[in-house]
Amino acid sequence: MNERNDRIFAAIAAIPPGRVASYGAIAARAGLPGRARLVGRLLGEVPEGMVLPWFRVLRASGHIAMPPGSRGFREQCRLLRAEGVEVKNGRVPLSRFGLDADLDHALWGMPGD
Repeated sequence: MNERNDRIFAAIAAIPPGRVASYGAIAARAGLPGRARLVGRLLGEVPEGMVLPWFRVLRASGHIAMPPGSRGFREQCRLLRAEGVEVKNGRVPLSRFGLDADLDHALWGMPGD
């Protein structure tokens, strides 16, 4: 493996349970802005024995990237819901479950919230 791939895999591994991130957000966190497709490609090439929360990575719109109704789509929905993530019509509301969903609230929320 190379350092670039290691950074992407580390960014995916760092997504906490109950949260999701887009392919582009993972690329940016890995120091590779604009390389969302690379993230998708690497998810399909995870080294044997490496366990990653692949199911927490979505399109920028919050949609699951796999074809609706496919085995992978159903598995991703099941795994996300098991962590308490809301999935409706193959989409997760990033404003509630995205990796940075609490940032606006933390910065601008009302005191005592």
